[in-house]
Amino acid sequence: MGTPGFAATILEHAVGWEGGRVAGVYAQPDRPCGRGLECRPPETKVMALALGLPVFQPLDFKTPEAREELAGLKPDLLLVAAYGLILPQVVLDIPRLGAVNVHASLLPKYRGAAPIQRAIMDGEKVTGVSIMQMDAGMDTGDVILARELAIGPDDTAASLHDALASLGGRALLEALDRIAAGRATRTPQDPAQATYAPKLRKDEGCIDWNRPATEIHNRVRGVHPWPGAYFFWDAPGRKKPLRLALAPGRPGGPKPLDAAPGTILGEQDGMLAIACADQIYLTPAVTPEGRKQMGATAFVCGYVCEPQAPACQSPQGT
Repeated sequence: MGTPGFAATILEHAVGWEGGRVAGVYAQPDRPCGRGLECRPPETKVMALALGLPVFQPLDFKTPEAREELAGLKPDLLLVAAYGLILPQVVLDIPRLGAVNVHASLLPKYRGAAPIQRAIMDGEKVTGVSIMQMDAGMDTGDVILARELAIGPDDTAASLHDALASLGGRALLEALDRIAAGRATRTPQDPAQATYAPKLRKDEGCIDWNRPATEIHNRVRGVHPWPGAYFFWDAPGRKKPLRLALAPGRPGGPKPLDAAPGTILGEQDGMLAIACADQIYLTPAVTPEGRKQMGATAFVCGYVCEPQAPACQSPQGT
């Protein structure tokens, strides 16, 4: 049971397990997405069909028909990864061995929908995956095993997602071997140590240049690729602030004492320099609203033509 790319990677590992077979794949229903609102299938569904596996896409499990369809597969175990639905106890009780979840954090830290992004945004240096025996709570079940993974200083949510998905697939196979052999241990989580990782909001991509450069770097990395980092800049000669999306970069040296946070300082080391509270932030590219992405040189030549005003933190009418 899973929906996005993370789950597709887990499925790819699961079908290779020699101790059993995948009887069916559950994914959330196809939904419109993109500018054209084209209805696209989830990545897990695409992989399942390519593998010749039956696919099921109930809206939820509130109806007897949906539960009976699952029971008809006679599953020994449910494998769950980023499914996007909280499974009720009546569903968890269908398989003989219950359900296990592949969660992209070291539980009980970062329970919830966005553990990868939140760990980066919080400046964590280590994260990992947990294989958890599911109960009716949100990521509250006993942990069967956990595997750590270092977070590099330039990791983004995209790069860490791929690394954790691969690690999660390998960890799941190890857990399945233990479960099949009857030697899986289950360690209860300590609720006092629990933290939560709520789903990202679009406005969390907005950068506040009054924050330290390291904190800004963590935010930019954590929201890449979605919702993406952006800010509003009082561009010379424009009547309203210009929305600029920025690519992940790195903190630079100290900012000039007279530069207000959010001031675009021009090009440095081939990157665009922007003043933060304490240092400068260097980004390799920005994307003006309605335009294509531009490197530092192109942006400076096209937009930075006179002493710059700081970025606008809360533009009106945008």
